[in-house]
Amino acid sequence: MVLDLAIVYILVAVVGSAAGQLLLKKGMSTMGPLTITADQILGILWRIATNPYVVIGLFIYVCGTVFWLAALSRKDLSFAYPFASLSYIVMIIGGWQLFGERIDIWRIVGSLAIMTGVILIAQSGK
Repeated sequence: MVLDLAIVYILVAVVGSAAGQLLLKKGMSTMGPLTITADQILGILWRIATNPYVVIGLFIYVCGTVFWLAALSRKDLSFAYPFASLSYIVMIIGGWQLFGERIDIWRIVGSLAIMTGVILIAQSGK
């Protein structure tokens, strides 16, 4: 069995995107709720830019984007893009595991629908 390099790139991009988003959430959670006003925007931007979770999260997200671009250079967008929705599933699980977010039946059903769609599209690429 030969693994398609574009699929590897897509999966790395999905993991990078999800990991980056989880770190961004962690960073923003440490800051508490933000209310952006004109007189506070620079201070808020500085707090965000100096938060290590946010900085590392953005870096990982950008690295994932590089792999996404490599995948797009090899596959049709209509094939590759549905795989990006796998990050929704990773995010639901990550939010639950890392932040104690609840998972209700609708999120489970939605995740199953996403996985079914990705499997169908993956079959079309064979």
